[in-house]
Amino acid sequence: MNSAFDYNKFSGLHDQYNNNLTSPSPQSNFYNNQNMNIGSSSSSTKNNIDKIMLIRQQLLLQEQMLQRELANSNYNKNNQVSSPIVNSSVVHNQSNNNDANHISRSALLEEFRNNKLKKYELKDIIGNIVEFSGDQHGSRFIQQKLETANNEDKQMVFDEIKPKALHLMTDVFGNYVIQKFFEYGSASQKAVLAKIMEGHVLSLSLQMYGCRVVQKALEHIQEEQQAKLIKELDGNVLKCVKDQNGNHVIQKAIERVAPEHIQFIIDAFHGQVYSLATHPYGCRVIQRIFENCTNEHDSLLEELHRYTFNLIQDQYGNYVIQHVLEHGDPEDKSLVISKVMGQILILSKHKFASNVIEKCVTNGTREERQKMIDEVIKVKSDGSSDLINMMKDQFANYVVQKMLDVVDKDQHDLLITKIKPHLQSLKKYTYGKHLIQRLELEINSNNE
Repeated sequence: MNSAFDYNKFSGLHDQYNNNLTSPSPQSNFYNNQNMNIGSSSSSTKNNIDKIMLIRQQLLLQEQMLQRELANSNYNKNNQVSSPIVNSSVVHNQSNNNDANHISRSALLEEFRNNKLKKYELKDIIGNIVEFSGDQHGSRFIQQKLETANNEDKQMVFDEIKPKALHLMTDVFGNYVIQKFFEYGSASQKAVLAKIMEGHVLSLSLQMYGCRVVQKALEHIQEEQQAKLIKELDGNVLKCVKDQNGNHVIQKAIERVAPEHIQFIIDAFHGQVYSLATHPYGCRVIQRIFENCTNEHDSLLEELHRYTFNLIQDQYGNYVIQHVLEHGDPEDKSLVISKVMGQILILSKHKFASNVIEKCVTNGTREERQKMIDEVIKVKSDGSSDLINMMKDQFANYVVQKMLDVVDKDQHDLLITKIKPHLQSLKKYTYGKHLIQRLELEINSNNE
C-alpha cells in the first residue's frame, strides 16, 4: 500500500461522490443482499447504486488511512515516534525521506514486509502483535495463523491484543483480527471480548469497521451476552436502522438473537413501517423482520398493507412488497395482488412497480394469473388492448415475458392468440423486439 496519501485521488473521489449525490438515481447499494434482486427492468439503477457506494467506501477508507498516516508523521529529534496503536518505539520507513506522511513501522514489521522468503510464526512477532494487527500485511498474517493455531499460541496473541482490543475493533485492518477471535477463539476469549464491548455497542455499531465486529460477536457469543450487548441499542434503534453501518447490526440481531431479547426493536417499528420501508436501509431491516420474527410481525404487516399501492411505486418500498410476494403467507400475497388489479397496465409501465407486477405473476395462484391475463387482453373500443401497449413499453414488456414464462399451457396459448395478429406492427418498436423474435420462433416451431 502506498504510504503517501494521494490528495489528487482523494479530491477526485470526493468530487465524484458529491456529484453522484446530486444525481436523481437512488443512493443506496442493494447491495450484497440476495433477497433484493433487482428486476431486469432496473439493472441500470443497480449499477449506478453500486458505483456510488463503491466510491463512498473508497472515500471512507482513504480518510481513515490519512488520519493514521498523519498521526505517524510526527518526528522527534531521534527520528523515533510512538505508534498510535502500540507504545513501543518504531523506526521510519526510509523509502521516501521527502514524504512527511509516510508510515512509521518497527524494524520487525519492516523486515516482515520486505522479506518474503522467511517463514514467520506467531511466536516470532511477540511484542509486536498489536502493531502487526494494524498493518495490512501483518493483519492478514495473524488472521491466517489463528485459523490453525493451537490454544497456547492463540492465548499468547490474545493476551497481547486484549488491552488494545477496543481500538482494534474500529481499525481498518485490526478489526479482522478481532473477528477471527470470535470465529476461532475459545469460549472464554469470546466472552472477554464481548465484555470489553460493553458500554460501546452503539458507537461500534455506527462505525464502519466496528459494526462488523458487533455482527461477528452476535454470531458467536452466548445468548446471555447477546442479549446484554444488543440491549444497549434500546432507544437508538431507528438511528441505527437509518445508518449505513448500524442497519447491518440491527439486521444481524434480528437474524441471530432470540425474539424475546429484541422485542424493543419490533416495538420501535410500530407506526414507522412506511417511512422505514421507503428508506434505503430501513427497507432491508423490514424484510429481515418478516423473515425471522414470524410471531411478531403480524401488526407490522397490517400496517404495511395500508400503504401497499404507494410502496409498489417507491424505489425502495417496492422491494419490501416483492419480499411479501415471494416469502409471505398466501393471504398476504393475495392481498397485495388484489391491490394491483385494475391497474396492471399503469403499474407495469412504472420503473419500480413493474418488478412487483412480475412477482405477482410469478407468485400468484392460477386463478389470480387468469384474472391478470383477462385484464390485459380485454379489447377496448378502439380495438387496442393493454397487452399490446405493454409489449411496446420499456418496462411493461418484461411483464408480458414473465406471463409467457410462468403461466400454464392454456393461458400461454391464449396470450399467443392475442399477440399473433399484431406481430408485424410491433416490430417497429424498440422494446419487445427480442420478445417478437422469440414468439415468431415459437409460432413457427408449433406450425411445423
